[in-house]
Amino acid sequence: MKNKILLFIPMYNCEKQIVRVLKQLDKEVLDFISQIIIVNNRSTDNSQQAAIDYLKNNPNLPAKVLLNNENYNLGGSHKVAFQYAIKNNFDYVIVLHGDDQGQIQDLLPLLKNKDYQKYDCCLGARFMKGSKLKGYSKLRIFGNYVFNFLFTIVLGKSIKDLGSGLNMYKVDSLKNEYFIHYPDTLYFNDFMLLALNYYRQKFLFFPIFWREEDQVSNNKLISFSFSLIKMLLGYSFNKRKYLEKDRRIKNILNYDYQIMFDNIKENI
Repeated sequence: MKNKILLFIPMYNCEKQIVRVLKQLDKEVLDFISQIIIVNNRSTDNSQQAAIDYLKNNPNLPAKVLLNNENYNLGGSHKVAFQYAIKNNFDYVIVLHGDDQGQIQDLLPLLKNKDYQKYDCCLGARFMKGSKLKGYSKLRIFGNYVFNFLFTIVLGKSIKDLGSGLNMYKVDSLKNEYFIHYPDTLYFNDFMLLALNYYRQKFLFFPIFWREEDQVSNNKLISFSFSLIKMLLGYSFNKRKYLEKDRRIKNILNYDYQIMFDNIKENI
């Protein structure tokens, strides 16, 4: 049977990039995708309308535009998508960031040969053999290699990337929603990596192409580095306690959203 795969595109102030991301979804890609959700995290620019306009002109895309009820940050948008995938009985969920830094075509080899079915998570890696970087500063490259090494030591497995914008999760591994109390911030992916290790889930890193051109990074290098060190120390001291504690700044009861456009209903 063909797997039911959800493509989740988190979007925040990506007016310049979101159409380029949607243009990646050619026939070859769509053969594997059952549905697309673009999750708008309360963008302050024209991102949402740009996405809707593109979908209206491309009725072949089985896509919805969701608007978070409040700004949940990147991690919170992941929670919206994961819960959506669980509720609607998807088998897998692919994460492709809406800022056009990664390209979904890098996932095609795994989709074609069905290797993704062997893993709970397939993680795009910017810093492994076969990967390519464009516009990435040498300082940030060095910093990533350092933290990949530190995470490798603590987790006891070779870590090639702490969190890129192209990942694929098996929905069965998410159904107990262990991720709900993880930070809603950029640290969400790092906590997911710790959880993959702690819960003994099988994960694979695969090489990707990654570029930075007209994108705006929300990552403050120094503060982010100190937070990662603190995270590793906390996890090393007591893994279970560290992962089970609510790490959110704000306790959100429900990660609710509104459906702003449904290309599926529009074209029935």
